[in-house]
Amino acid sequence: MNTLMAFILGIVEGMTEFLPVSSTGHLILASNALGIENNEFLKLFEIVIQTGAIFAIIFIYFKELWADKTYVIKLAVAFFPTGVLGLVAYPIIKKHLFTPEVVVGALFVGGIVLIFLEQFTARIPERKQTYPRLFLLGIFQCLAFIPGVSRSASTILGAKLLGASRAEAVKFSFLLAIPTILSASGYSLLKVNHTLSTDEIWYLVVGLVTSFVFGYISVKIFLKLLDKKAFVICGVYRIIFSLIYFFVFIR
Repeated sequence: MNTLMAFILGIVEGMTEFLPVSSTGHLILASNALGIENNEFLKLFEIVIQTGAIFAIIFIYFKELWADKTYVIKLAVAFFPTGVLGLVAYPIIKKHLFTPEVVVGALFVGGIVLIFLEQFTARIPERKQTYPRLFLLGIFQCLAFIPGVSRSASTILGAKLLGASRAEAVKFSFLLAIPTILSASGYSLLKVNHTLSTDEIWYLVVGLVTSFVFGYISVKIFLKLLDKKAFVICGVYRIIFSLIYFFVFIR
């Protein structure tokens, strides 16, 4: 890896973290396309730079989080299934499924599902988001353990299936990323079994700052597109992108 590669991956992370297109999947595919060695540092880098995008969300929603302390309880309830299942299943999934082939397949199938559910969930009546429903939403988030599925897609569509409004589903998905990604990043840092070099620390800084900037831009753009078939657009993008990547880099 070099500084330019770290910058590019930071852009990829920031622009895709909160869109229903799978940031982890895009990072895996981008790293593969750039020819970056798939070593322990790359795995750490791909997880830790997500923290930059999370700081963008905290920055955008700080006043609301500060004003409504019930969000802490809501996020804790929704995060619980992810935290428990993540400790058991995620290491196994990460070892065996973090491949370009799996990502491309998940992006393609997920794109079709995204388009279909966008039409289906529009007919579901809105319901109050109770704690049991928030717990179920946390289970939906676990689908994103598979790279290419997208944490954002699974939580937004899960919330809509459970009766949340479009705006409420998107907002809570963004906020649920805070405990989910911060805990994953912290856990990954604790598992580092070698001393990071000066260059590696610099690459992490570049990736974090870049993902923060582009994460902020991405969220602002996505929120403006909510009423303009943003999910269908993302679904079509997933299908086209996965097909192009497959024929260019895998086949």
